[in-house]
Amino acid sequence: MASTFLLFQLASIAALIGMTLGWRGVMTKYSGFYDLPTAWSNVFWGILLGGVYGRLVHDAVITPYLSMFLDDSQEVVNPLNVVLLGILASVAVHLLLRRNRVRKGSSQTTSGWALGLAVGGMISMIMIYKTLEVKDIFSFNEVELMVTITGISIFSPRCEALISSYHGHLMLRGKRWGAVLRSSFWRCAYMVMFPFAMINPLAWIFIIPITLIFTRNSNNWIWESIPSEGKKRLRKIWARQARIRKENINSANKISQFDDSSE
Repeated sequence: MASTFLLFQLASIAALIGMTLGWRGVMTKYSGFYDLPTAWSNVFWGILLGGVYGRLVHDAVITPYLSMFLDDSQEVVNPLNVVLLGILASVAVHLLLRRNRVRKGSSQTTSGWALGLAVGGMISMIMIYKTLEVKDIFSFNEVELMVTITGISIFSPRCEALISSYHGHLMLRGKRWGAVLRSSFWRCAYMVMFPFAMINPLAWIFIIPITLIFTRNSNNWIWESIPSEGKKRLRKIWARQARIRKENINSANKISQFDDSSE
């Protein structure tokens, strides 16, 4: 019991760290220019959705996938389960982003990011726990185990956040069915790649570049959701911060030159 509790604690801490990094990476950049209370409410809904969705993924995808390597007679994961879960999760996200509270402030993109972070955090907790549970069976060394846990904790919440934020971005552009279909496709890819990454660190060669590319695009999605007046204010704030940084650098250089000349 103590061992199981310890594994759960480690998995929970790693997942929370990944969620925090995902929030700081994007949401803090535009802090004050989106509906923060609505975003936080979607974190709550994401935890609930992620708990149900994560359990279904565990039973229908992760456990059969690991069993396939442990037992040669085990059948492969049913692709229909992957597709069905991807569609159900995307429909659930769509319904949550269609609420009046979200649509009133046109905050589908930022609310989608918060929602996806919570969903991805719950799934990453399950995958990390399962990885720690089977580490001796698959004979992971310390480096492989550390790479796997770090990768899941950081990239699993961020990937779900990217999918849900992109879903919200498409909703703002009026592509409702397109949002559901495209996010379903990426969730299916998510359910294929991350269980594979649990037992093979080489999977990160494919996951990390794609995540970094779409993270750059996510700034454009959130920027487009900000009202024009807010964009003007944000540009002024960024320009003022850039001037302050430049002045600090110039002051530091002058002090350094003065010290050199005095010597």
